[in-house]
Amino acid sequence: MSTDLTEPDPFDAIVDAPFDSALSQRYLVYALSTITARSLPDLRDGLKPVHRRLLWAMRQLKLNPNDAFKKSARVVGDVIGKYHPHGDASVYDAMVRLAQDFSLRYPLVEGQGNFGNIDGDNAAAYRYTEARLTKTAIQLMAGLDEGTVNFIPTYNGEEEEPEIFPGLFPNLLANGATGIAVGMATSVPSHNVAEIIDATLLLIDNPHVEHAQLMEVFKGPDFATGGVVVDSAEAISRAYESGRGAFRVRGRFSTGRGDDGSWEGRGIEKLGGGQWQLVISEIPYMLPKGKLIEQVAQAIADKKLPILEDVRDESDEQVRLVFVPKSRNVDPELLKESLFKLTDLETRFSLNLNVLDATRTPGVLGLKLLLQEWVIAQIDILLRRSQHRLDKIAARLELLEGYIIAYLNLDRIIEIIRTEDEPKVLMMAEFQLNDRQAEAILNMRLRSLRRLEEMELRRERDELLAEQEELQKLLDSPARQRTRLKRDLNALRRDYAEDTVLGRRRTTIAEAAPTVEFSMDAMIEKAPVTVILSAKGWIRGASGHEPEGKEFKFKEGDGPAFAVHAQTTDKLLIACDNGRFYTLGCDKLPSARGFGEPIRTMVDIDAGAEIVGVLVYRPKVQLLLASNQGRGFAAEADELLAETRKGRGVMTTKPGVKLAVVREIPPEHDHVAVVGDNRKLVLFSLEELPVLAKGQGVTLQRYRDGGMADATTLKLDEGLSWKMGGDTGRTRTESDMRLWKVARGAAGRLPPNGFPRDNRF
Repeated sequence: MSTDLTEPDPFDAIVDAPFDSALSQRYLVYALSTITARSLPDLRDGLKPVHRRLLWAMRQLKLNPNDAFKKSARVVGDVIGKYHPHGDASVYDAMVRLAQDFSLRYPLVEGQGNFGNIDGDNAAAYRYTEARLTKTAIQLMAGLDEGTVNFIPTYNGEEEEPEIFPGLFPNLLANGATGIAVGMATSVPSHNVAEIIDATLLLIDNPHVEHAQLMEVFKGPDFATGGVVVDSAEAISRAYESGRGAFRVRGRFSTGRGDDGSWEGRGIEKLGGGQWQLVISEIPYMLPKGKLIEQVAQAIADKKLPILEDVRDESDEQVRLVFVPKSRNVDPELLKESLFKLTDLETRFSLNLNVLDATRTPGVLGLKLLLQEWVIAQIDILLRRSQHRLDKIAARLELLEGYIIAYLNLDRIIEIIRTEDEPKVLMMAEFQLNDRQAEAILNMRLRSLRRLEEMELRRERDELLAEQEELQKLLDSPARQRTRLKRDLNALRRDYAEDTVLGRRRTTIAEAAPTVEFSMDAMIEKAPVTVILSAKGWIRGASGHEPEGKEFKFKEGDGPAFAVHAQTTDKLLIACDNGRFYTLGCDKLPSARGFGEPIRTMVDIDAGAEIVGVLVYRPKVQLLLASNQGRGFAAEADELLAETRKGRGVMTTKPGVKLAVVREIPPEHDHVAVVGDNRKLVLFSLEELPVLAKGQGVTLQRYRDGGMADATTLKLDEGLSWKMGGDTGRTRTESDMRLWKVARGAAGRLPPNGFPRDNRF
């Protein structure tokens, strides 16, 4: 069968548009949706849509604080079915967070079952847990039935949901919020309700109040897990003035709260025999306790915390982490500072007061502006509530006037109802009643015809007229509106006063003392060690100072190169012939029970470079550096320390030129001695040797053939000494060396009789 109805061509719907403009238009829609309907909280109730829909659904299910719990699955099902068409996991996660007393300063959901813990463990599945609203959530939603806010259709148009919650509870600052939108983010810490209300009352009394005056009562963050904010009051104030900043939050070292609510001790718990341990009773906000313990254990394993023996978790309902020092001689403050530095026991919480205002416009607000906007919103809600009540009163008064007319003419009303087919029309005409009044009279019950009822109606009318007058005065007077808001805020404050369990401040604001600068050396146990480096570059550390000349075992084909006495707290300076210096901690050396480890696994020594010197670093000591071509200079040992594995380039070399001599210059030495391969010796004053941080150096001795054999320093008055050959180990000294003293860079003359044939000092 043919028909003229043909399917539309899908290609007719294609719009020819530049790709970049189409993409930018669609991306802008997505970005706005993310900002306004997902990630940023509303200034007025401090909630994102998912949280608002959760609480609204629970209210619809009548999950009040005094009613029975219901399965979380029921709540999640209602939320995603009626209001929030997203994944059940994300909705349940949001609900779990609202119930966790370590996530929310003032929980909005009361959970029954496993809702996760501060260790970082997840909550049980929603089929196992139950929930209901808290008193705080009821306060946040108070007034929803009183015409205070607009209701908007849900995503499918079948239901309605409130645009915001009208309650007086200052949820944005009280519970805080975090979120990442598109191109912007928000991070609001939680605060103490009593302090928020105090600052708001100050602002209501004086709209021109200075920010500094607000900060006198508004101390700063008050996190659910307590802790200590260690920034200065000035830094905290600046952050709230601009709406941007960050706070340093530390865990609390303490042995618990005293009877007066104050914290006891500095976390040092005394044990028998002079032993002690540190106890942490609070950890920074949003830090899983299990993660912190792992960090500390890893720092111990990596030998970054050698002054710490062990960490134990003795927590029950209260956090209790115990840190056991290596010995009782460890400085407790050093241990604390090292924990702050090496673990998340000190974290940073950012402040970014980026919220949606009453027009759904995002913006970063300072504290004063934020409170002003919130007060304006609350006064608007107060006016809407008052107007809604006035409308209700007017409607009720209309009915009451009708009822009173009926009672005054009761016999005639009854007669009309009994005799007339259309009594309503006649009643309206005879007694000047409107349709609503006449309908109400006809619907009256017979039991309401008592004589006493007339008195009740007149009393109710008088009460409503008085209330109407008061409400009208409230609507007409901004001063009365502010007074009413202050009265309501003071009533709310009593529920969250400083002497209540929920209202007591948990986080201490206390500026930390200047950070104790400590080096890792301070945490290393000092012990003698003999550093042994083989000819093939295998290094180890033998406990104690082994005697000179002791033979150590080496791998086959390997042999001794350097043996140095040091302490475990010392650093080694490793000099290579390419002019680079490397630094190695003596505490990190492998044990001498085996052959050690290749030094190239610890520092990045270039392939082909040879080690020409191993010295123990001494502060403020100078070293003599000389190349095989007879150039050199003095270098400060402090300038030779390398921070990385790659070392530090000190002597500049080129093909055929190598660093050959690295020697410590004793402070009493005043001359330099240099001998060449040609067996010529020169002495010159140490003052002629420049002190450089880097370079080729200056000419120490001039050669016609060959290069430099060795160089050293000496005290001229004591002369030059060298070891004699053979097994005797005798030392020979030539006391008068004035014949060899010349200017730096001379060719020199043959050394004294008996000088070693290998031309080495």
